[in-house]
Amino acid sequence: MTGRSHGTAAHSGVAASGHLGRNRDFLLFVASRVTNVLGLQIVTVAVGWHVYVMTGDPLDLGLVGLSQFAPALALFLLAGMAADRYDRRSILAACNAVHVLATGLLFADARAGAAEVLPIFAILVIHGSARSFYFTASQAILPNLVPEPQFPQAVAWSSTVNKAAQLGGPAAGGLLVAATGDAVYLVALATFAAAALTAAMTGARITVHPREPFGIRKVLGGFEYIWDRKIVLGAISIDLIAVLFGGVMGLLPVFARDVLHVGAEGLGIMRAMPALGALLVGLVLTRLASPRRMGPSLFVALAVFGASIVVFGLSETYWLSLAALAVYGAADMVSVYVRVTLVQLATPDAMRGRVSAVNGVAINASNELGDFRAGIMAAATGTVPAVLAGGAVTLASTLLWSRLFPQLGKVDRLADVH
Repeated sequence: MTGRSHGTAAHSGVAASGHLGRNRDFLLFVASRVTNVLGLQIVTVAVGWHVYVMTGDPLDLGLVGLSQFAPALALFLLAGMAADRYDRRSILAACNAVHVLATGLLFADARAGAAEVLPIFAILVIHGSARSFYFTASQAILPNLVPEPQFPQAVAWSSTVNKAAQLGGPAAGGLLVAATGDAVYLVALATFAAAALTAAMTGARITVHPREPFGIRKVLGGFEYIWDRKIVLGAISIDLIAVLFGGVMGLLPVFARDVLHVGAEGLGIMRAMPALGALLVGLVLTRLASPRRMGPSLFVALAVFGASIVVFGLSETYWLSLAALAVYGAADMVSVYVRVTLVQLATPDAMRGRVSAVNGVAINASNELGDFRAGIMAAATGTVPAVLAGGAVTLASTLLWSRLFPQLGKVDRLADVH
């Protein structure tokens, strides 16, 4: 497995027809992604608990997240270039191997009873670096594994199982910490090992082409391509703005305690509702063999996303707030489904790594900054006004983007993105 994995599935030996359930490479990819996400979720819960028990300082919990996010911000250009120059299967397998190493080091640190948190943060930087390269390669490789007509279904299945792992992973992590203590890291290590193995077995028929010459223009090529391709620019930028201004998850504890008065138990249910809504809609999307009106669907989904934020901000009734959060997650799933499909199919395979890297860091950064924006606004204006302002900006931005990017709104079938 050397060189760079290029070529669409149709040119790499994958049948142009048939059910995704009979596509060995796609099933292996999904298995790799599920086990990777489960491992990440389990490690996040275990490390958070480990560090808080050690120090009792909430600031250290913020540093746990920063230690994993900072490498992604620093390395995304290199991650994108690597995905376009080297075999994407090798990158996925290697990143999971690094996760195995990092998780083993976390287990050793916990078993040693170390009292310092700096070694943990250092290990998490390694862990976060691997996450950056894995995310970019995993986004770029999917079009190599399925024929183009099946790509929207592949995106729906991949996103759905990802949401399921995100929903079940934290619960599994919490139960494992309670039941096994430090051995929780060994379970995560096993999931990463399984992810590495299945990634290494994925895409055996992908064509490998010679590498492109290296240079600064090649490294920054993702930005140039996104700027020139208005469909891609519109899809990425509107999603970034929606996540930046529409984030409510960071403020849920405030709503649970001070607005809805449902306590910690109610908070747990509230946090699960967006993932549940996304999971249910994702299962519906997997049934769409030939989606239509993809551009308009993106704008409608974002409008529903913004409206659900407004309803949640105004609600003082628990069941209505839960329903708004479920719709919030469902609309976000539709947005992700359309955006990923359009961006990947509108991008040549030789550019997918760099474009995926820019897209990934934009969305991940807006998630982090979105919680920060919400917290700052809540402190300045109050929690409910901060949420309502975010919903209003999302709605206004959706309307504005539909006027700024008419090409995006006119996309109907997949052929329209080429």
